[in-house]
Amino acid sequence: MHNVTLIKGDGIGPSIMEEAVKIIDASGVKINWEAADAGMAAFEKHGSPLPDETLASIEKNRVAFKGPLTTLEGKGFRSINVEMRRKFNLYANVRPAKIWKGVKTPFKDVDIVIVRENTEGLYSGLEHYLTREKDIAESLAVVTKRGSENIIEYAFKYAQDNDRKKVTVCHKANILKYTQGLFLDTAKEVATRYPDIEFETMIIDATCMHMVMKPQQFDVVVTTNMFGDILSDLTAGLVGGLGLIPGANIGEDCALFEAVHGSAPDITGKNLANPTAVIMAGVMMLNHLGEHQAADRVKLAVEKVIGEGVYVTPDLNADSKAGTIEMGNAIVDAL
Repeated sequence: MHNVTLIKGDGIGPSIMEEAVKIIDASGVKINWEAADAGMAAFEKHGSPLPDETLASIEKNRVAFKGPLTTLEGKGFRSINVEMRRKFNLYANVRPAKIWKGVKTPFKDVDIVIVRENTEGLYSGLEHYLTREKDIAESLAVVTKRGSENIIEYAFKYAQDNDRKKVTVCHKANILKYTQGLFLDTAKEVATRYPDIEFETMIIDATCMHMVMKPQQFDVVVTTNMFGDILSDLTAGLVGGLGLIPGANIGEDCALFEAVHGSAPDITGKNLANPTAVIMAGVMMLNHLGEHQAADRVKLAVEKVIGEGVYVTPDLNADSKAGTIEMGNAIVDAL
């Protein structure tokens, strides 16, 4: 029996998480789901977007499964996702982007994994105004040797463990000599420990251009926090959108699995949301828990349903009459 903190989230979160939980339970894996609140729903209920009870649950279980949370732009509380990553030192954000049979995209044979540093860089939260008038603001990008080594080591080990052939390190060291230079120098050191993995470096803007011209050249890509945030959305666009992209946040002894898309309040309650991303995050969670056979079964079931294109949400097939629930049921049937 595995104990997992379950955070259903905001907006479409509860509806897609319900399908994901249903599918994982149907796989036969025994999980004790410990419900907890976070985000806007938690703020309205508890007066805090990240209640102490939720933190205590994650602290105890060391594994969390989370739906999308609402984060206000430019005001209100800070991103809860960022807060949880920092609280539990979930330094590695892993987002696979792969072409699915049955999904129309401009490309073929894309299979990229973005490994993003999750706790440092411009998302460190160290920002302030320099004047009383608040007309000059400053943000500090913090890059450490240890943080860089942790994430780059993770990327190379991920490549090694998952039969990947190449690691691309993306940076902007030509301009940001100190922060990005430290990251790049550390990458070159770590790469020497993995002689069987092809290693290349690429400036971030050039990376974006090459990704939209020939994405098949990339395998595992590792980079700093903000660059990784941008690249992971770019790769999502290459393979059909954020509705298909799972995410894992990994630390030394704690992990959080999630869909990377937003809470989509415009389609909340309409049975339209694509549950694939969070289901595949559940597959990543099952692998993390050592339930590899169940993970493979769920993955194959999702691939079968999407490949057939019948019981899928309208974003995957405009002619489909199926919704979130029907797609979840079809995946259970495929299991």
